[in-house]
Amino acid sequence: MNISESHKKELLVAKSLLENPGLAVKMTNLIGTPIEKGLALLPDNWNKNIAKMTEKSLIKASEAAIFTMKDIPGEESSNLWHKLGVAVSGGVGGFFGLAAIAVELPISTSIILRSIADIARSEGELITTLETKMACLEVFALGGESDLDDGSESGYFAVRAALAKSVSEATEFMVKKGMTDEAAPILVKLITKIAEKFGIQVTQKAAAQAVPAVGAAGGAIINTLFIDHFQDMARGHFMVRKLERIYGYDTVRDAYNSLPKKGNK
Repeated sequence: MNISESHKKELLVAKSLLENPGLAVKMTNLIGTPIEKGLALLPDNWNKNIAKMTEKSLIKASEAAIFTMKDIPGEESSNLWHKLGVAVSGGVGGFFGLAAIAVELPISTSIILRSIADIARSEGELITTLETKMACLEVFALGGESDLDDGSESGYFAVRAALAKSVSEATEFMVKKGMTDEAAPILVKLITKIAEKFGIQVTQKAAAQAVPAVGAAGGAIINTLFIDHFQDMARGHFMVRKLERIYGYDTVRDAYNSLPKKGNK
């Protein structure tokens, strides 16, 4: 099935969002200092703690962020309100420095996940379904291009393919068992894989906040950029999924891969 010209244009917009220059470049442009300098200022044990911190934040967010929302497919997303919430938590984190990130990250992650679900709903998703909830969590693994990223799984469909088995296992298990304690290890397995990618973005955020003189105002701005990045990822992701519901996964993937890599947002 051929994709219509109007849907090709929509897919190009999605690709320009998903294959963007990446959070590190945006952070560097914002603070005027290469992220690598900020990375050098992070504590020696940062890399050891980041995995646990991001996993804990994602688990906490997944338990609360989506389940209080109602299914109103097509309702416009409230991006600004979510940005304001994350900016406040970022301001607190910026004021107290890196020591506060373990407290601030679960809060901002929950707000971001709720914003992702809001965007999913605006693109016609039923957010009470397990499939959509898993797709919302996937967004945290979609980091865009980055020199600090691994490179082997930087492409949008490559990341989805890498997560596909874990997403399928978690969804299938929870359909049968529900959100029980028995299902927790299956969900944690998926979140661990997502946290590997999300941890890169969190490290870039922390590196930007570690730059001297960033402070509370800078922390709020950095967090706003952080959520803006994942809102872009969510918008692109759920635009693609909307087209997949019309044309099928393979057709959309092939059309996506045939489009120019850079587009105008």
